[in-house]
Amino acid sequence: MLIFFICIALLILAYKFYSPFVERQAGIDPNAETPQSRFNDGVDYVEVHPAKAFLIQFLNVAGVGPIFGPILGALYGPVALVWIVLGNIIGGAVHDYFSGVLSIKEDGKSLPEIAGHYFNIYFKGVMLLFTAMLLFFVGVVFIMSPAGLLSNLDFFKDTIFANNTFWVLLILGYYFLATLLPIDKIITKLYPFFGLLMIVMTVSIAVALLFNAPQLPEMGDIFAYFDHSHYNNDLLAPNPDGLPVWPLLFVTITCGAISGFHSTQAPIMARCLTNEKYVRPVYYGAMMSEGIVACVWAMAGIAAFPGGYVELKSILDAGGPGLVVNQVASTYLGVAGGIMAIIAVAVFPITSGDTAFRSLRLTIIDAFKIPQSIRNRLLVALPILVIAYFMTKIDFSLIWRYFAFSNMLLSTSVLWLATKYLFDRGTIHWIVSLPAIVGTSVTVSYIATAGIGLGLEQSLSQPIGIAAGVISLVGIIIADRRRKVAIA
Repeated sequence: MLIFFICIALLILAYKFYSPFVERQAGIDPNAETPQSRFNDGVDYVEVHPAKAFLIQFLNVAGVGPIFGPILGALYGPVALVWIVLGNIIGGAVHDYFSGVLSIKEDGKSLPEIAGHYFNIYFKGVMLLFTAMLLFFVGVVFIMSPAGLLSNLDFFKDTIFANNTFWVLLILGYYFLATLLPIDKIITKLYPFFGLLMIVMTVSIAVALLFNAPQLPEMGDIFAYFDHSHYNNDLLAPNPDGLPVWPLLFVTITCGAISGFHSTQAPIMARCLTNEKYVRPVYYGAMMSEGIVACVWAMAGIAAFPGGYVELKSILDAGGPGLVVNQVASTYLGVAGGIMAIIAVAVFPITSGDTAFRSLRLTIIDAFKIPQSIRNRLLVALPILVIAYFMTKIDFSLIWRYFAFSNMLLSTSVLWLATKYLFDRGTIHWIVSLPAIVGTSVTVSYIATAGIGLGLEQSLSQPIGIAAGVISLVGIIIADRRRKVAIA
């Protein structure tokens, strides 16, 4: 039980003491005019109260990511909690914060436009490609997963609602409206409610697990992971299938630790904030909150099942993370919990999918300088959603692999972009360049390992990834020395 409270305390303390330090490096100006004030267009640049903006940003980046990823990561044992906390504090929260800073400083623009400003047109092109690819894959994934869940519910059996295509078309219809309509017509009205639902569900699960879970992890289980000599509870012994922690755990748990998808959502609220001082509570705060959600569900995967790893693995094989959520909520919260779980697992991915397609529309409009008329929004959104429909016919696991790869690559690219921003300001860049180096190492290792990449053995791919990280470190040290010499 102690390890869980330590994890939550570290996340809260990081927001209290580390985030103000990060904010000082970013150059926040509470007196600066915001994009919302300069470009108020009634569509995307709309004033939103900071509390509501936090809930919207929280749900934009959360969805089912910090639920499904940590449940899958629980197969690695209590070390999953270590990665969530360290990844969030050192990488994810800083990544999300600077995504918001860069966007609000650059008129609420999308990432490719910002990359073009700080680097060059070639880097802008690369960022445009991977941003668009990630947003599209996120949108498709979050059509397929809720449609599959809803069509397989028992009480829809032998009805039209058991038809997967029915739900795909219904979700696409909603995405069409959410992509086209002004942000204050749907998103700012519904998202705060769903954000509160996420918070209530997370707190309820956490309290129930702390009092009733059969095998809560202890500090000794964390240390035992590294020597494998003993565990406080043998059922917590992780990973009997020999899954390599590096780099697979870092890919399995992204939301809650660090996720490139979050940076694609930054312009949505950056266009709605009325003061730069709200960037830290909205972006940094939302990511820290997501880390707490991730810790709760990692703990659920580790501790909620009497059969430990074997039982968790069998449930995942039978119905994936959605079935785990359903069983945990039903077991620990009763009938009401089961209903809440069904609503959550169906609704939360939809709230990520609609903003993914909306962000994709904004990215394309920004890149090609398309005027924001309803006709132009329609001409951009409609082909995207039609193609997305046909992509739902492709194997889900294939789409997910490409999503994971582009997610990793984009988060690392954004950290390097933030490094350039701090270099130009002459402030402490190590807060973003060090996680960028780690991200580079993980990304290269994954590309070298994965079947969609080089497919190399772990004995080769891991050293290649580490070498990429070392080269990045040497490069940033040389660049830093040259910058200091130039200043002197």
